[in-house]
Amino acid sequence: MLQKTTLEFLKKLAKNNNKPWLEKNKLLFTEAKTDYENLITELIFGFAKINPNLAGVDPKKCIFRIHRDVRFSKNKEPYKTNFGASIGPSGKDLGRPLFYIHVQPGDQSFIAAGLYMPDPPILKKVRESILDNSNILKKIVGENKFKKEFGGLSDMKLKTSPKGFPKDHPDLSWIRYTSYIVEKNIKDENLLSKSFLKNTAESYKILQPFLKYLNDAI
Repeated sequence: MLQKTTLEFLKKLAKNNNKPWLEKNKLLFTEAKTDYENLITELIFGFAKINPNLAGVDPKKCIFRIHRDVRFSKNKEPYKTNFGASIGPSGKDLGRPLFYIHVQPGDQSFIAAGLYMPDPPILKKVRESILDNSNILKKIVGENKFKKEFGGLSDMKLKTSPKGFPKDHPDLSWIRYTSYIVEKNIKDENLLSKSFLKNTAESYKILQPFLKYLNDAI
């Protein structure tokens, strides 16, 4: 389970987002980073019981760097104020459907899964799969446990029909998505709870038909 000190570190980093402060508090950063890596290790271990393809996945290959890419951003703060990791058979292979966990204090943590902003060829395959048989995805997303856990697909979609797809198709609303992901917000108290690993494994289990659909589509 995650330690409270990790959230406290991220709070301090948000108030002191600069290189001198982080260098001065390198020990705090190392401890928090190690704690998060331990959490990802435990999640992978639990997930592998549900999806054997995750057995032996290196948690370090799943975790994103804390350094921000500021080259094209007006925000020049050097560090992210969260820890993030994408879990898949190859680590954080963003070209594949993945499970993502975002840890940020202030009840801003969340888990997510699916395809986030995939490349056009991959997105096209998912859309074509929906056109071939939309009932499969509709059934998965409409299942009671799935709806209770995640609500539905995140509302990231085009305002019009995607280029090359019919504008009058009855499933237009399903092929307008630019990302096929679901999310669940996590409060700090739940993130630090002893039951977090068990509850998250249950969420991952519920996600299996959704992730399998996306994998099959691409």
